[in-house]
Amino acid sequence: MRRILVEAARRKKRVKHGGNLERVDIENVDLAAPLPDDELLALDEALDCLAEGDPFAAKLVHLCFFVRLTQEQAARELGVSISTVERKWAYARAWLFREVQKGQVAPESEMTTRLPPP
Repeated sequence: MRRILVEAARRKKRVKHGGNLERVDIENVDLAAPLPDDELLALDEALDCLAEGDPFAAKLVHLCFFVRLTQEQAARELGVSISTVERKWAYARAWLFREVQKGQVAPESEMTTRLPPP
């Protein structure tokens, strides 16, 4: 799911597909993207960096944020206790938020949508 959302965001930014032009949809359809395109791309880059240092935390973010599993469901899926998931989720959210903030042009602006607790 993550790859689909990221590739859709990249495709929309290409000049061939309209680049920065405002898109007007004929139908009023909500997309599955949890974040605006720029923030989704920043999150993807930060998540790749997190995966290099802590693959378990990256897998947990994928399950809780993109797949929308609850912490209990993620704990069962990963075969760990709920307290381990809670600790790693808090760590991963803080780490990703810091990384995304570092990559933004205007440091005083905050993400419009933060990683929600599952």
